[in-house]
Amino acid sequence: MESSRGFIVAAARSGAGKTTIALGLMRALARRGRQVQTFKCGPDYIDPAFHSVAAGKPSFNLDTWSMAPATLAGLVQRHAAEIVVVEGVMGLFDGVAGGRAGQTARGATADLAALTGWPVVLVLDVSGQAETAAAVAVGLARYRADISLAGVILNRVASPRHLATIAPALAREGVRLFGVLASDTRLALPERHLGLVQAVETPDIPQRLDRLADAVEASLDLSALEAAARPAALPVATGSIAGWRPPGQRIALAQDRAFTFMYPHLLESWRLAGAEILPFSPLADQAPDLSADAVWLPGGYPELHAGVLASAGRFLAGLRTAAARAVPIHGECGGYMVLGEGIEDARGGRHAMAGLLGLSSSFARRRLHLGYRRAQLLVDGVLGSAGTAVAGHEFHYATILATGDDPLVDCFDASGTFVSEAGARRGSVSGTFFHAIDRWQT
Repeated sequence: MESSRGFIVAAARSGAGKTTIALGLMRALARRGRQVQTFKCGPDYIDPAFHSVAAGKPSFNLDTWSMAPATLAGLVQRHAAEIVVVEGVMGLFDGVAGGRAGQTARGATADLAALTGWPVVLVLDVSGQAETAAAVAVGLARYRADISLAGVILNRVASPRHLATIAPALAREGVRLFGVLASDTRLALPERHLGLVQAVETPDIPQRLDRLADAVEASLDLSALEAAARPAALPVATGSIAGWRPPGQRIALAQDRAFTFMYPHLLESWRLAGAEILPFSPLADQAPDLSADAVWLPGGYPELHAGVLASAGRFLAGLRTAAARAVPIHGECGGYMVLGEGIEDARGGRHAMAGLLGLSSSFARRRLHLGYRRAQLLVDGVLGSAGTAVAGHEFHYATILATGDDPLVDCFDASGTFVSEAGARRGSVSGTFFHAIDRWQT
């Protein structure tokens, strides 16, 4: 099968409208009857959930820093479609600092474009700019020879007169203009401290996405965008599927508004390896299935539901019963906090949690923890055998008030600098603040 034709929606910076325009394109193409596969560049959970609603099928992360080449290629090849739309991350060339010139494993959107051969559709926020916007587009197009700029979409154009100060310069420099969008607050999606409010918490999300698609269809040349898509140029993935072995044969997975941050490619790899996923809802006071031979608590927003979780007696008792039976239990970020002694909410109120680990955390004393992580496992466990290096990502605002268990990992950031995130382990229970993505590849 020919590799899927696609393009990458990128921007010069965060906040330029990349997500809303990408979602509008995904929805508009799906409404045209196209089979659309969506991806997100980088370690984001929230945007792919919106992608999945927009296109009607699961979206997957593609991350050049944390994913082995075979993992990335396998995801693209397993999810071939009529057209692929990828949403980039941050600015086009923004990735891990200190990379070599031409290095394509820094996590930047441009690195993914270089590896896949998919052309870039550049979203430019031109509010407060005129002809300078054309200079920015030309500079981005020429900065690296290993990527291709298909053209630009101008966002937040104030008027036809404003457009007339930009469009001639783009045409003179040979930069294709796919269309323009004006500022429209009705197209904005609600946000909170980790990004957009989750799709599962936005009851009118289909209507919001349709409004975005309406705006895209009215303002952009969809046929030209489809024609600009190019086949992926990745090598054929060989060998076993990506990821590590499933943590169990029957995995009880917490899934509700408090526990949503689970990478789809990991779930896919577990299922392809023959594991059965048994979802349960802690917010509905459901205990993990008694037949499960592993329990996994993803990240999410437990701090917004700490009171409900603290009173979820069946859920907490089920965790303690599984731990007493030595069933492996692992929590990532929010899940890790729930396995701990307690969570202090933003108002300073303390809520007792499962008490299976010694961690106590606070959101009343917020501190940002953000970045890629390379973790070397100190003991055998659900993430792999001792000595295995795992790539992941950490993003939260919790402050650690207390710990008290054995460390799970030695952890380093993307530059190789040691970081204090050590995870924790006690018996069959473990947790980390970082979310695991793939085995580390050097």
